[in-house]
Amino acid sequence: MNDLEFAYLNNDSPANDELDAFARAQAGASAYHLAAWRRAVETAYGYPGQVLVARRGGAIQGLLPLSAVARPLGKPRWISLPFCDLGGPLAATPDIAEALAARARKDVGAGGATGLELRCSAPDTVEEAALEGRKVRMLLGLPDSAAALMQSYPPKLRSQVRKAEKNGLTSEVVTGAAAVAEFYDVYSRNMRRLGSPPHSRGWFDAIHRHYSASQDMFIVIVRHEGKAVGAGWVLLCGDKAVIPWASTLADYNPLAPNMLLYWAIQSHLCETGVRQFDFGRSTYGEGTYKFKKQWGAVPVALDWKEWDAQGVAPIVAPATSGGAKSSLRPLVESAWQKLPLAVTNSLGPRLRRYITL
Repeated sequence: MNDLEFAYLNNDSPANDELDAFARAQAGASAYHLAAWRRAVETAYGYPGQVLVARRGGAIQGLLPLSAVARPLGKPRWISLPFCDLGGPLAATPDIAEALAARARKDVGAGGATGLELRCSAPDTVEEAALEGRKVRMLLGLPDSAAALMQSYPPKLRSQVRKAEKNGLTSEVVTGAAAVAEFYDVYSRNMRRLGSPPHSRGWFDAIHRHYSASQDMFIVIVRHEGKAVGAGWVLLCGDKAVIPWASTLADYNPLAPNMLLYWAIQSHLCETGVRQFDFGRSTYGEGTYKFKKQWGAVPVALDWKEWDAQGVAPIVAPATSGGAKSSLRPLVESAWQKLPLAVTNSLGPRLRRYITL
């Protein structure tokens, strides 16, 4: 690895276009590896971003995107990447990926950061018996047509999708800025119902601005009698896609909007050449895991690690395991659910910017 050349590039560097092209060609890439994510983090929340690049003879061999996330009055911590499941080194070989991580660990203190967190996916398939209580990604391989996808589902699942359609629900794939408002209304109401602070509307405007510039996103809206009752936001990277956010309005859940939402997303992906769909993070064995598994998705363990400012003392990040829930959490969630929507949408983003999960 002595022949590798390393350099840090900021979010505005024209070389990011070349890095994005590299990412789209890598099997282990996610839409989060694209420069658009770092740019959205900086635009919406003010956390500066950079990317560590490894080259050999001028050719890109790997990259490691980083955002410097700070708490109030505190020093920043390097995270790859905040507000998502997957960042970490993306490289042509595992050795180069490790070299990128090693270089970041070496530089973290000199860069003024208090530590480094890398959010990676386990390199090998883990036996499901070893996944109990762990955080996993749920990945689904997609066929080349929506018809083939529908036939791959078990009869019960096909029936649930058709039930949603018979209930008068419709779906639409949209990319324009006007869809952000419909999405945010459903998303923010659902977050209040869950007792969790939402991202700011500005965050989603930034995501739309940076990902739509390269046509790497779309939104699916599910409607009942013209009203948006479900919405999902999908990000693209070559022939791979991920859904960071999906929400439905609880009052309409008996009509099965979530079934139509995920069917509309997957069928659109099939028809546009996407071959892998990432349903996002779940705790193995819990409700969201079971929902995603019924579509045929398989679990892949998340592997998050943290280092101190000296680049030593690696630990397993708590977010990769279920962990013990705070006894105060139900009380906090209950109190949040009782607040007016205008209050949760104003106060929530001020808290959310410091919650990097």
